[in-house]
Amino acid sequence: MNRLTYILYFICISLSLSGCKKSLDLKNAGAFDPASVWNDPQLANAYLTNLYATTLPTGWPVNSGGNADELSGNLPEDAVTTNNTLFKSWPYDLIRNINILLTEIEKGSLPAGTKEKMKGQAYFLRAWVYFNVVKLYGGVPILEQPLGVKDDLSAGRNSTKACFDFIEADLNKAINALPDQYIGGDRGRIDKAASLAFLGRVMLYKASPQFHPSNPYNNTDWPKAYEVNKMAKEQLAGMGFGLNPDYVGIWAKNNKGNKEAVMSVLFMAPNRMNGRSENQCRPLSESIDASGGDQPVWEMVAAYPMKDGLQPGISLKYPYELQTFWKDRDPRFYASVVYNGSLYELSRIAGRRQYTANGVASIDDVFGGGEQGDFHRTGFFPRKGMDPTLLKSEVTKNETDWIEIRYAEVLLNFAEAANETGKSNEALEVLIQIRKRAGIEAGADQLYGLSGSTGTAQIRNAIYFERRIEFIYEGQRFNELRRTRRLNEIDGMRKNGLLATLKSDKVAEDGKTFKLLPEDFTYKIQPLFSNGTNLMSTPERYYFFPIPRVEIEKNPKLLQNKGWDGGTFDPTLE
Repeated sequence: MNRLTYILYFICISLSLSGCKKSLDLKNAGAFDPASVWNDPQLANAYLTNLYATTLPTGWPVNSGGNADELSGNLPEDAVTTNNTLFKSWPYDLIRNINILLTEIEKGSLPAGTKEKMKGQAYFLRAWVYFNVVKLYGGVPILEQPLGVKDDLSAGRNSTKACFDFIEADLNKAINALPDQYIGGDRGRIDKAASLAFLGRVMLYKASPQFHPSNPYNNTDWPKAYEVNKMAKEQLAGMGFGLNPDYVGIWAKNNKGNKEAVMSVLFMAPNRMNGRSENQCRPLSESIDASGGDQPVWEMVAAYPMKDGLQPGISLKYPYELQTFWKDRDPRFYASVVYNGSLYELSRIAGRRQYTANGVASIDDVFGGGEQGDFHRTGFFPRKGMDPTLLKSEVTKNETDWIEIRYAEVLLNFAEAANETGKSNEALEVLIQIRKRAGIEAGADQLYGLSGSTGTAQIRNAIYFERRIEFIYEGQRFNELRRTRRLNEIDGMRKNGLLATLKSDKVAEDGKTFKLLPEDFTYKIQPLFSNGTNLMSTPERYYFFPIPRVEIEKNPKLLQNKGWDGGTFDPTLE
């Protein structure tokens, strides 16, 4: 090893697992002498740390909901092609580096227990990488040995079933090798809890309509999905995992590593910050450099139920009217969405309210972007995961962890599998738990607004709906629509925002005295401005994306997916 490589190793070692800011250049990893790396626990750990840094999510998935009906953004017609980069991934460099650890570590003299734990984490990482490409394409080449740096990937595609089997096998190896939980200084490492939860997610996808278009709900993969998710739910509960007592507190600075956080990417000063990307997601008037991320559209805002769990216009207890749209909503609405006139005490400004109306709000924050012509303003901003105590000059110092897998997801994965295997009562119990924690009223029947959800189809739709509300900004919506084959719900959609206008009998302010309330404005639903089209296009073929054309040109053994460039490969499990 050269001196620079050693320096990079020890930079990583000196930082926490999640705080390593330098990524080791592994292009020559295949030439490493096992005596130099796999006999030394610090060097081996540095190699594994780099795999984390290059494989797992780097933070909150800002604006991913723009591909669906959640946030501002758009997928215009023909947004995806075989030769552009949208929804493309071909991570065989990462797979190679993981395979190096799995094969080379056995040549070293590390203690057997150390080897086992490191391999367990590597098996998880390999499963993670494969699953995320299978979600995109279906079956891809399975490689268990590292190719040389100059070797071409000339393998053909394995079947989608073979890939799922491979992912499941790797996760079971991880489950058997890892401790229940890593805590203290090791928190953030992959453990048995994360592996169990992730296997549940994988099995839910395998059984899903995405992979079973002609038999979406009665196929033979659902019983296995139920078995695995039941095991994950019960074993994690036995380890102490559960729902955080309140929804807001899941992301509180003083509640890191709470019992809902099954798998987290850690952020902490001074080495790793801005996990929530406040500089992108705050209103520009209280940010620096960038703004516009994670702005919910009207369709998302309108979806929130009322306090009794019933939909707006359905609830008799809480009448709904556009001009008072913010009143008496599901408490998760107030925890997640900033609306015109709502209290939003950014930068420690007591009593600060956020305005979006032209003539009142800062020109940077108004609906549609005002005179600046920035067309990303929807009339709403995100609140979930934000840190209002940061000054404008400190917006890159957010330390909110990104929780990739929450216990709430484990529960809802279980509920969906239970419902599809004839156990709708078990699914309903989960929905009640989620809504009770959210703060929705129980009602006389103690069903939290779910009294109409009695049959399998009704429970299914209730689960889909609950996921939409519960996981706003968490990067799930677009893939959920793909997984459940509901892209038709957003195909041809035009997104809207909410235009606020100060009432004629109210005196305009400069937006800094904060006396104007939401009811001092009138509201109008209005299409979002756009430099191009405001028409979403999500055709049937988007359930599976095309293998990048450049990879097929390099490897003629790769077959393209059906629906793309005359492809013949069937990515489903049918």
